[in-house]
Amino acid sequence: MAESLVGAEATKTLPSLLYMVKQVELVVRSRLDELVRPYGVTALQYTALTVLERHDGLSAAQLARDSFVTAQSIADLVRSLEGRGLIRRERNPRNRRELLILLTGEGRELLAGCAGPVRALEERMVRELTAHQSEQFRQALSKAWHALS
Repeated sequence: MAESLVGAEATKTLPSLLYMVKQVELVVRSRLDELVRPYGVTALQYTALTVLERHDGLSAAQLARDSFVTAQSIADLVRSLEGRGLIRRERNPRNRRELLILLTGEGRELLAGCAGPVRALEERMVRELTAHQSEQFRQALSKAWHALS
């Protein structure tokens, strides 16, 4: 019985997975901000650009959802990126009332410039893991995201 109490007590002192995920998110965002600052963008702007790199031609609402920002803040983000020439907006040919957001050549160049440092950050994050553990980590994060989406 004493052993089970010790195990239960030890479990109480461990941080929750939610807390640990938030810690990782905050440190990643901080490091990402440091990496992309020389390129004149924030981590949130960088994230939006990477979303467009994978799925070009999104509406502002879609971009907001996929970039983890509110619909209200996406307007400022889009204006800023458009002002820098990193994205452009054009009418959706299927719905003339909707504007689609597209990555420009300059936006693609910025992402290409950031690719090496960002890849190095990701590698640093998982350097204590084997390749197999890293892939399991990726799969576990994906499953966790799907379970809550």
